[in-house]
Amino acid sequence: MRACVLTALAGLALAACSPAADPPKVPEPAPGPAPVLAGVDLTRPLRVGGNEPFWAIEMTGSEMIYAGADRPGQRAPQNPPVMQGTMAVWESTTTAGNPLKVTLTATDCSDGMSDRTYPLTAMVEIGGEPLLGCAATASAHRSTGEGGRVVDAPPAEAPQPAG
Repeated sequence: MRACVLTALAGLALAACSPAADPPKVPEPAPGPAPVLAGVDLTRPLRVGGNEPFWAIEMTGSEMIYAGADRPGQRAPQNPPVMQGTMAVWESTTTAGNPLKVTLTATDCSDGMSDRTYPLTAMVEIGGEPLLGCAATASAHRSTGEGGRVVDAPPAEAPQPAG
């Protein structure tokens, strides 16, 4: 009997020292399609801005950088947007502790100072101050002149082999 108890205790000791079996791996969900609003890929860098007062937000994909006339610049982390029909909403808190909410709507927008037409209308609230403006990708802002529709240039077609 004593031998049985010692054998059982030795078996338990070995089991306690054995590495635990790895839990089964759960596959990661496949990434969904990029969020798009009014033809604008919201995963690309965006520029949001308005006038009276002048303000702008650069949305880099990881950070939202706010700048305004007579207002201190502020930065906030940029999470993926919450899509709600024809709207995309980002909510965060700036490093200065101010709540920042950016809502983009799929409606044409004029900034009122140029002859540009933007694909997205912006409503921003930072630290309790509401701001209205327009938005498009940063590359569309750079590639559009002083007038016309603010859109990204279509990607260049790859050359086709001869023959």
